[in-house]
Amino acid sequence: MTDTIDSPGLAEFEQHRRMIFGIAYRMLGSVADAEDLVQDTWLRWSRVTGPVAHPGAYLARTVTNLALNRLDSAAVRRESYVGPWLPEPLVTEPDATEDVERAETVSLAVMVLLESLSPLERAVFVLKEAFGFSYKEIAEALDRTEAACRQVGSRAKAHVQAGRPRYDAPPELRRRATDEFLAACAGGDLNRMLELLAPDVTSWTDGGGVVRAALRPITGADKVARFILGVLSQLGEGADARPALVNGQPGLLVTVDGAVDSVMAFDFVEGSDGGPRIAAMRSIRNPHKLSHVAAGTKGA
Repeated sequence: MTDTIDSPGLAEFEQHRRMIFGIAYRMLGSVADAEDLVQDTWLRWSRVTGPVAHPGAYLARTVTNLALNRLDSAAVRRESYVGPWLPEPLVTEPDATEDVERAETVSLAVMVLLESLSPLERAVFVLKEAFGFSYKEIAEALDRTEAACRQVGSRAKAHVQAGRPRYDAPPELRRRATDEFLAACAGGDLNRMLELLAPDVTSWTDGGGVVRAALRPITGADKVARFILGVLSQLGEGADARPALVNGQPGLLVTVDGAVDSVMAFDFVEGSDGGPRIAAMRSIRNPHKLSHVAAGTKGA
């Protein structure tokens, strides 16, 4: 938006840009689509001529309704998607000021759960749980009654809580388990990989029909471990993996000859020794979902 750098209202808009992107991303699961909605929201904001009493609420209402309008076409695209669909990942640096509860609403596990909500449920959940808007403000944004939004929000929250990972090990333990799993993979240590995986671990890979990927979830520690070792052997000597923060959770960024190949995020359960075990692995390999990772990072 360099051509609008002196436009009235730009400073106010920039103050809320992260919120606008965060709402759009959680609603659509796509970085590119979220960035488009940020631009569309700016265009509408730049045409406002009179004073706005609550700019944040106005901008949240605008981007939420834009996202709701776009969800129908997104649903049609996903009906014909090849293999498991996963959200586009956000690879970020740790932010000590980030509220933990808010960060959890952008984890890949929760993002997948949001996909199972109706568009209205998703909108209410995102505005209430991720950004702390009151039900009164949400009702005004969605042109619904406050009672209806409260009912929808309660139903959506119960659904997400029922499906989200319940193991809340400290982040440092998760990072250590991720690092140990990476070392075991790099060393081809199958036994150590099995020790770090939950017996019923499930792996999803999103290749979108563009790159080679498992078309169905793989379940079971032995199957998952051998699948990973097989993938790594196919990537060749130019492959490299490093720890990364993926949607606010410990994960891995895999590159081949310096180009991003995949991004992996993990969910954990408590092992018999009290330590974390990987219970779910979500890998995004579709290159159309990784171009923004190569270009830089973005918070939500």
